[in-house]
Amino acid sequence: MTPETINHLFPIQEYERDGFQISTDPARLNLDVVHDFLANESYWSPGVARERVARQMQYSLCFGLYAGAQQAGFARVISDFTTFAYLADVFVLRPFRGQGLGKWLVQTILSHPELQGLRRFSLNTRDAHGLYRQFGFENHPHPENYLIIQRPHPHQGQ
Repeated sequence: MTPETINHLFPIQEYERDGFQISTDPARLNLDVVHDFLANESYWSPGVARERVARQMQYSLCFGLYAGAQQAGFARVISDFTTFAYLADVFVLRPFRGQGLGKWLVQTILSHPELQGLRRFSLNTRDAHGLYRQFGFENHPHPENYLIIQRPHPHQGQ
């Protein structure tokens, strides 16, 4: 596989609703918007370097949410597309919140043809349990089996 985006492996999927679009077309993604939100507004990756965000997007199946040509939200999935997927970096920009767009984004991701039949779909959230429970996500039944390596937040410029 060449170091192009994972999105090029699959046909582009596009969806429309009430003047908004969701697309997996990597050409539509605005790295500046995604980086700005993750680095300056998210609790999970404050200060993340632009280069890291670009690399994360490159190796993930990305979903852009758009109001016309303007990026209004984003999410990405890390997966082997066979047994496991991890949902990450889900956000809707403030001016577009309160319209059900986050729900639509998650629903669209979970119905993506390449993400069907997976044995496990996971995510981490500090404050959106109610949203994700609507789609069947639940607390891990055996958290004692779940292990991680937790490293300090990487340097801001790396």
